[in-house]
Amino acid sequence: MSAKKDVSIDTAEKVQLLETLTTRFRDHPHRHPRLKWTKIESALTANPAKLTSLWEMERTGGQPDVVGFERSSGLFLFMDCSLESPVGRRSLCYDETALRSRKEHPPQGSAVGMAQAMGIALLTEEQYRHLQSLGAVDRKTSSWLQTPTDVRDLGGALFGDFRYGRTFTYHNGADSYYGVRGFRGVLTVG
Repeated sequence: MSAKKDVSIDTAEKVQLLETLTTRFRDHPHRHPRLKWTKIESALTANPAKLTSLWEMERTGGQPDVVGFERSSGLFLFMDCSLESPVGRRSLCYDETALRSRKEHPPQGSAVGMAQAMGIALLTEEQYRHLQSLGAVDRKTSSWLQTPTDVRDLGGALFGDFRYGRTFTYHNGADSYYGVRGFRGVLTVG
């Protein structure tokens, strides 16, 4: 899965998604202090492709929510806020190169490929730490993170989790995959 899907959601799915996002926004005000849902909803309804990406985030278990606003760009930042790595995005190697190199027992896909198909990106280390500051996630799971080219060129990839009261970033072979490792996505909307 590497190309972005040409998918849109129907009216009933759009209404359901907006209701879910509205409730989540209201229930977790610490994630987005001083932001108003009406402005976010307007930005979402003006961009159906972003709604489709959020639908995919929700459908795969990510529980996306607004976690910030970039003043310089005027973009709202959505991240997967599920307590554990999204269940519908686990058992994936890091990227398509790792997937092609896996000769025996290959996974169903790659985190980077699936993210691209959904129209989102993997979290960076900085974004992952920001998400962890809003409430500990990945206490039992782990999530692939965007990996710098110099690490990826050596065959590795980064992932993070929360253990012993702190956030950790580790490395693993990019072709590895585990039932408890998935990925968290980020989407900008404006």
